[in-house]
Amino acid sequence: MSSPSAPHHAATKKDGIPLGKIAGIPVYLAYSWFIIAAFTVIVYGPAVLVQFPYLGIGAYVVAFGYALLLAVSVLIHELAHALSAKAFKWPTEKIVLNLWGGHTQFENFTASPGRAVVVAMAGPASNFVLAGALAPFVFSGAFHGVVDMLANILMWANFLIGIFNVLPGTPLDGGRLVESAVWKATGSQDKGTIAAGWSGRVIAVALFLWFIVRPFLTGAGLDINLTLITILVCGFLWMGASSSIQHGRLRSRLYLVSAAGLADPAVGIPNSASVADLLAVAPSGSPAVVVCGPDGKPQGVVDPQAALAVPAEAATTTPVTAVAHALAPGAYVPEWSKGQELIQYLAKLEGGEYAVVDHNGYVTGLLRQQAVVTAITGREARRSGRA
Repeated sequence: MSSPSAPHHAATKKDGIPLGKIAGIPVYLAYSWFIIAAFTVIVYGPAVLVQFPYLGIGAYVVAFGYALLLAVSVLIHELAHALSAKAFKWPTEKIVLNLWGGHTQFENFTASPGRAVVVAMAGPASNFVLAGALAPFVFSGAFHGVVDMLANILMWANFLIGIFNVLPGTPLDGGRLVESAVWKATGSQDKGTIAAGWSGRVIAVALFLWFIVRPFLTGAGLDINLTLITILVCGFLWMGASSSIQHGRLRSRLYLVSAAGLADPAVGIPNSASVADLLAVAPSGSPAVVVCGPDGKPQGVVDPQAALAVPAEAATTTPVTAVAHALAPGAYVPEWSKGQELIQYLAKLEGGEYAVVDHNGYVTGLLRQQAVVTAITGREARRSGRA
């Protein structure tokens, strides 16, 4: 599965164990992969032992080998995404193999409905190709013993992975079909993303009803392993679909995010000024006042309550810096910044306030994190520390 609209993040130890690069793309093995590997060994080890009792403890080694082969299949699936994206000059940040299989994370790019479908479908197509390549050997009996068993399981696993991934709902690759169809019909990718998310939720409910509720109601009994896998898969699908819906809704409000539009009016004042100078500019605490250094760059924000509390006789001798709190380093943005570009930039900054400057570097506004969060979510942000 792919994450074609994810913002760029530097790789960290949280990504897992680095496995090197393929076609220049970093590949990581997430620590969560060992959970599914252990599950595979526990479930398939006894089955291998029953079929090949002479293997002894080696049956569990074979089961672990099957987990590794599945990981290779997932890697090929993700590489198909990455390489097809590379054909459209979409930069790939990394591939991560994890508990849920894996995902390919791209840097920012401009997509279109058709190209999004091509990149998404490349993954399942690679699984069908693998299954097709193994089929002649499996059905002809070319392999024997353990090799035949592994080839047989791997063939059907890739076939089922391909089928599963083309189901029309996010976070599965088939969700891109729904997204692109709605996108093409409405001209809005956001509406497509939301529709694909709801489709993913429908698939999660359908799988739960078919594999758990149906057997229970018909008295067929529940297989513990199948039930556990179904719950995990449905949980994964529901969370991914819900995330897609939320992402689409937030992205649909990005047009509301504008540094100039959301900022409160503000003026700049040199850090050498006094409180008296400050009160001459903003006698009642408005507009907001930003303290600037000798180079003209914003350094802090005046606390109007503290400024008004300074006795009149001390106003000329009290420096403006005494009634101001510091801005985070680099916490200023051009007034023309907007949309996703602005959000990504603010995400790199500390603090909750940002000076807004014009083309000449003069302060024109004060942008607060709360205003940005409210614009993209429609809800007031929680206060955490100084706003």
